[in-house]
Amino acid sequence: MSKLTISRRLPDPAPVGSYRPEDVLFLLKDLSSISLERGTEDREEAIQSGTHYSEMLPVEYQPSAEYIKLFHQTLQESARKVALAAGIVSELVIRKRGFDIVLASLARAGTPIGILMKRYVKQRYDKDLPHYSLSIIRGKGIDENAILYIHERHPERFIQFVDGWTGKGAIRKVLIEAAQRMDEKYGIHFEDDLAVLADPGWCSETFGTREDFLIPSACLNSTVSGLMSRTVLRNDLIGPDDYHGAKYYREWLTEDVSNHFVDTVSLYFAEVFEEAAAEAERLYHSPASTEASWKGMKDIEQIRNEFGIKDVNLIKPGVGETTRVLLRRVPWKILVDRMDNPNLKHILLLAEDKGVPVEVYPQLTYSCCGLIKPVKGGEPL
Repeated sequence: MSKLTISRRLPDPAPVGSYRPEDVLFLLKDLSSISLERGTEDREEAIQSGTHYSEMLPVEYQPSAEYIKLFHQTLQESARKVALAAGIVSELVIRKRGFDIVLASLARAGTPIGILMKRYVKQRYDKDLPHYSLSIIRGKGIDENAILYIHERHPERFIQFVDGWTGKGAIRKVLIEAAQRMDEKYGIHFEDDLAVLADPGWCSETFGTREDFLIPSACLNSTVSGLMSRTVLRNDLIGPDDYHGAKYYREWLTEDVSNHFVDTVSLYFAEVFEEAAAEAERLYHSPASTEASWKGMKDIEQIRNEFGIKDVNLIKPGVGETTRVLLRRVPWKILVDRMDNPNLKHILLLAEDKGVPVEVYPQLTYSCCGLIKPVKGGEPL
């Protein structure tokens, strides 16, 4: 029996984002009219001085023409690979949960992956899965109102959380805590299973691949994520009855490639149906191979000790997280497994553009790792 006694019905959110309405509904409060951006150096100092990252936004990186060209080149080269990984994780979810599910993407990196999974299931099985995008924030938790909204409208469906990739597994840990809290507070039970396209950190049991490869949607920020900002949670902006907030950058519509990305990948689904199903079947019947061993954390501890880094949050492993470091943090250096790794073209281009040194660190489980510069006390060493 649910403890849920809320008499009010949570409202439908105002439409935001550049994705098609049939692809996703963002459960987010529109903060587009509010100035929340802070310069990279200013924001980095604030974060390392104790201000939570969700209380402000980075100034979005405006990529060069060369970088945009690299995005399109990477998309053409990897679209089938992304389609296969999306197919595998979708097939694995179906084997575990069936079709009576709701996809709940974690904004914003999870959103395009959730759209790909929804489209894959529609094309392959002619099943139309509800798909929402909601906020989860390290150190603050999941958007409980968004979960209540989904539960109100789909009380009998299993909520399948979706993200783009794993790094250290911090968000998976937040999801584990959130599942316990929602059960205790509302009597709403959901699994902390996190379906991801790529799991290089070995922190998820439901994934399309564990290869740390370049997912083209990691190359850019809002312009490949439905023109949505990172999510925001600040007491003066988000009330108890609100969803977590985000900005919708309508002014960048001409630069938007969000639908181009999902449309391009979706073209390959029919080609990978059988291959994806076979690999998902293999993974489903060999649970030892999908176990979450958190293998990547051994790398992190070694790097932490070797480079004298006190705060583990200044270490961002994997292609996706390293990209984020270069786009919106103050990088100190980038570690790579090898300089000729084809997944690192955009990393090396960004590092060169920003004057960030790159070092070969051959023992890496990941393809690369971004180290953030401590703003006080100089370099870690």
